[in-house]
This record gives sequence, C-alpha cells and structure tokens, in this order.
Amino acid sequence: MSVLLFGSPPLLSLCFGSLKVGDPARRISQRNSKTTSVICCSSITKDMAETPGSGLYPLHRCKTLHLVRHGQGYHNVAGEKDFGAYMSYEYADASLTSLGWQQVDNLRKHIWKTGIASRIELVVTSPLMRTMQTAVGVFGGEGYVDGDTCPPLMVAGAGNSNHAAITSANCPPFIAIEWCREHLGVHPCDKRKNISEYQPLFPGIDFSLVETNEDVLWKSDVREKEEEVAARGRTFLKWLLTRKEKEIAVVSHSGFLIHTLGLFGKDCHPLVRKEIHTA
Repeated sequence: MSVLLFGSPPLLSLCFGSLKVGDPARRISQRNSKTTSVICCSSITKDMAETPGSGLYPLHRCKTLHLVRHGQGYHNVAGEKDFGAYMSYEYADASLTSLGWQQVDNLRKHIWKTGIASRIELVVTSPLMRTMQTAVGVFGGEGYVDGDTCPPLMVAGAGNSNHAAITSANCPPFIAIEWCREHLGVHPCDKRKNISEYQPLFPGIDFSLVETNEDVLWKSDVREKEEEVAARGRTFLKWLLTRKEKEIAVVSHSGFLIHTLGLFGKDCHPLVRKEIHTA
C-alpha cells in the first residue's frame, strides 16, 4: 500500500493482504508453475535491533493500494484560520483551491515519473467534489478535446474551477463509493451534493455503487463516532479485497485514512506503527 498524502510528499510503502499490514514487502519470485507466489512482510528496519516480526501471505490474496488524500480545499484554508469555519455552509462540499490543483499536478507528475500511473488498474474515489477533482486530475488523461470518442472524466470548470476538461482516454476505470467518505456529520464541507448534480460534471466516473441520489448519510446534528469511521474503513478494505484488480488507487480524506490505518500496525515495531498511524 502506498500512502500519498498532500503535505507529506514521502511515499509510505506497505503491504496489504488479507487485512494484514507489514513493512516492507518483498516478493518471492515464481520459479516454476508449481511454485506458490507469496509476499513476505517484515516489520524490521535498519534502525531496529530487535528480531523482526514477519508474516507470509499468498500473492493472490494481496493488493497494492495507493492511498491519496485530496488536495487543499477552500474549507481547509478557512478551517486553519478558524476551526469554526468547518461549521459554515459557505464551504459545503468545498472544491480545490488553486494550490490544491497545483498539488494535484505535482502528484500527477510524480506517479508518471515513478511508473505508478501505468500500473493502476482502478481508481476509487469518495463522491465529493474535492476528491473527484483530485482523482481525475492525478490519475486521469490529458486535456479533453471536443469530438473525442471517449467521454471526459471531468468537464471544464467543474466545481467553479478554471481547470480544463480531462479526458478518460487511456485511463483505468473510475468508481465513486460512499464507504471512503470523510468523517460524517455536522461539518457541511463533508456533505455531498446530489449524484444527479455530479454526473454531468464527471461523465467518466461510475456512480452506480452510490445507492441514493441525495446524501442520506450526512446528518447536521450527529457526528459519526471515530470507531464508526474505522468500522466503515474496514468494510471498505474488505470490499477492495473482493475486486479483481491488483493495484488500486484510492482518493479519500485525512480523517477517514487516519482512522482506517489506525486499525493496523499493532503487531509492528513502534517506529513502523508510527509511520502507519501518522501517514
């Protein structure tokens, strides 16, 4: 699992398989048709003197996940100045700032330079404006040209941005799903619009797994408990394990990622656990 968080450019490499996490991951090559491919996971690093804790998992049960937190949104700017701004409907379903788009462009360059982009088989995104903008900006195609045979992933100006349209040509599939949304309730910035409003703006994203047009999960007076966010994260990871794709990008939110990653690493060395939990 690669964790790519804006504001924390270094990539954290982890192994995800059968709901186990370890660091680093080493593949044992397949020597013949009868050899079982596995991933050996160890929690030891060169800075640790203790005996490494390790695990062995069948390769077909393991996946590489690239977890991305969205770029800077307008609610982030306001909330850093005054936490009370998170309660304002002015920032409901906030979109990316110009700096947020710059962060997206930088990460896009990184994944192409490192070869990650060519390996991604599926992009899963939270169905909020800032995450979908980030997802298509990082993992989408080049600029969309009228008349292209492939539909645009995002039309020009989506979310009151000045960003050009992005094509879906030569891209993996994009799926929106509610399970990887931000901590639900009370904060209007985490309330989504109706799916019918998003579909014309993001024609190349598949919204079929979102069960309701209206946002029935967000409540103005009830904040989701931290353990409920973590449980939702576990459900999401279990769903990812049922997918056929082996290398998947997930674009989500800091709160969701923190509580989900907090489920893991309890059997790792404290230094590794810290890397996982503070990613």
